[in-house]
Amino acid sequence: MKTIVQKFGGTSVGDPDRIANVARRVAQTVRDGNQVVVVVSAMSGETDRLLGLARAFNAQPRGRELDVLLSTGEQVTIALLSMALEVEGIDAVSYTGGQVQILTDSAFNKARILAIDEEAVRQDLDAGKVVVIAGFQGVDEAGNITTLGRGGSDTTAVAMAAALKADECQIYTDVDGVYTTDPRIVPEARRLDRITYEEMLEMASLGAKVLQIRSVEFASKYLVNLRVLSSFADGGGTLITTEENIMEQALISGVTLNRDEAQVMVLGVPDRPGIASGLLGPVADANIEVDMIVQNSSADGATDFTFTVHRNEFDRTLEILKALSEEMGARGVQGDKRIVKVSIVGVGMRSHAGIASQMFRALAAENINIRMISTSEIKISVVIDEKYAELAVRTLHAAFGLENSPQSA
Repeated sequence: MKTIVQKFGGTSVGDPDRIANVARRVAQTVRDGNQVVVVVSAMSGETDRLLGLARAFNAQPRGRELDVLLSTGEQVTIALLSMALEVEGIDAVSYTGGQVQILTDSAFNKARILAIDEEAVRQDLDAGKVVVIAGFQGVDEAGNITTLGRGGSDTTAVAMAAALKADECQIYTDVDGVYTTDPRIVPEARRLDRITYEEMLEMASLGAKVLQIRSVEFASKYLVNLRVLSSFADGGGTLITTEENIMEQALISGVTLNRDEAQVMVLGVPDRPGIASGLLGPVADANIEVDMIVQNSSADGATDFTFTVHRNEFDRTLEILKALSEEMGARGVQGDKRIVKVSIVGVGMRSHAGIASQMFRALAAENINIRMISTSEIKISVVIDEKYAELAVRTLHAAFGLENSPQSA
């Protein structure tokens, strides 16, 4: 008998009809001979509604009380789904995060899981019950309710799968898997049958919205087979697993687009040791995450320093750097929000030369100028003007033949 953890997000449990649909799907998994744990989010829109209620009283509510409030959204869903499973003839029991004993740190609103006591859940599974668990929440050592931040239900599901040594963790969403790129940009985009943890981590960090990065990190650390499936359509979805479990590696697995980038340039910085930390230290202290970094070669004892940040942090970054640039004797600070980052990802890059030149030639043929370049072992990212975003994605998708069968490395 296999142990399966299934996670259903807010749109999947958005109303009574959809909860009933989830119950039928779970019931079928049980009838197929599996032990099943179900992790659910709050009903679609419920978390935002609760946040609105909190802010009606306090624009910045205390983290502890906010977590007490927000955790009620999932509590409603686990009770309703357990009731729906009973209608399907399935014995089900619901658990809040605290009842499971999902132990977290005390970072309210963005807690991290420290340990899980899965014994009670295992006993219920062995007794033939489906266990329905509230995602997104846990409890700290003092007994305070905590929440894991946006997308935390994915992390709950993977963590439960790891604790139970489940055969598979299935994440049900409103898409039927991971695609070679956004099908809204490239209709010919192909659903991937399998992808490695490394590739999924890169794609998630570079703009793909299918899975939360923390859940993929957890799956990779504990070797949990993770599958993305549609709540509304049948199909095998996409399996995220180890490289060893994929017989034929694709050269390039996908093309991603991140529209949330902004570019900042500090011009004419004195070229001496400590300049990079002097610029980026105060930015990091303001909790602003820096992405791509380029430092030009020195000319006349001065250099230009360019990096990217999230577009929402652009104005605050400029404000910090303008004060710093005056102190350092730089010529000034410039910025541009009209940029995007386009990336290609694939473990096949490790064993195949010429990928970067192929990428650059394809963009040059469309007169798309590259402003910044960043690479890792399995990805190449470029910053380009925003107006070329979709053209670049379509061009690279075609250049690497991603609409066809996978190229082997």
